[in-house]
Amino acid sequence: MTSAQFPHHTAEPQHGLPPAASGLELTKVHGTGARRVIALDRVSVAFQRGQFTAIMGPSGSGKSTLMQCLAGLDAPTSGSARIGAMELSRLSDRQLTRLRRERIGFIFQSFHLLPTLTVAENITLPLGIAGRRPDPQWLDQVVTTLGLTDRLTHRPGELSGGQQQRVACARALAGRPEIVFADEPTGNLDTRSGAEVLSLLGQMVHHMGQTIVMVTHDPVAAAYADRVVFLADGHIVDDLWKPETSQLLKRMQRSAVPRGQQPHG
Repeated sequence: MTSAQFPHHTAEPQHGLPPAASGLELTKVHGTGARRVIALDRVSVAFQRGQFTAIMGPSGSGKSTLMQCLAGLDAPTSGSARIGAMELSRLSDRQLTRLRRERIGFIFQSFHLLPTLTVAENITLPLGIAGRRPDPQWLDQVVTTLGLTDRLTHRPGELSGGQQQRVACARALAGRPEIVFADEPTGNLDTRSGAEVLSLLGQMVHHMGQTIVMVTHDPVAAAYADRVVFLADGHIVDDLWKPETSQLLKRMQRSAVPRGQQPHG
């Protein structure tokens, strides 16, 4: 099944606004000749504003490549990637850097906090680098929602892993980005801390109006999302709304079976 069989993925505007991020016929090819690998094969997808979406798929399915192309971290071989109405291929390296800094938030598996800075300083560091001042009301809302009010003067070494990831989430949100990309954000956390962070990501969407796209291999993590887009072999093969963990586990098992051996229907 190819992305062409999912017409609802295409970038349709919502309430007069374009999707927060979208890709049209995205193709990414690595290598040449015998080493040529198609990581993405004409993928079209749109991520609407105010939704929490997870991208899932087996190792090598193209999920991280899709996120990197949509976030302007990598350029597709062909096709179109947009943040809002902005076509990324038309931007210079400097313009891309500015777009990522001002309109996109990033959360990674590793927290990337500076150990010599306080929590408050780590949260506002990207804004300072960009020469921007934080909106005090928004920043207070972010800090309160993420439960960091009494940790602002601490340093990362004084925090648990879950608390450090909360700081990373706050840093991603501090500039009020249009979209936040999260790459395996609970990969370094224990089950309890991971669940807390995922719950907070949901609150960021449903109570603060943020848009989050999360790459994960974990069906438990993906079940926190409103929507799960499933990739296999560089294609979108499923698009599920409010799925349960058991449903995602079954979908993963199907993807683990080679295509020629899968039952029909």
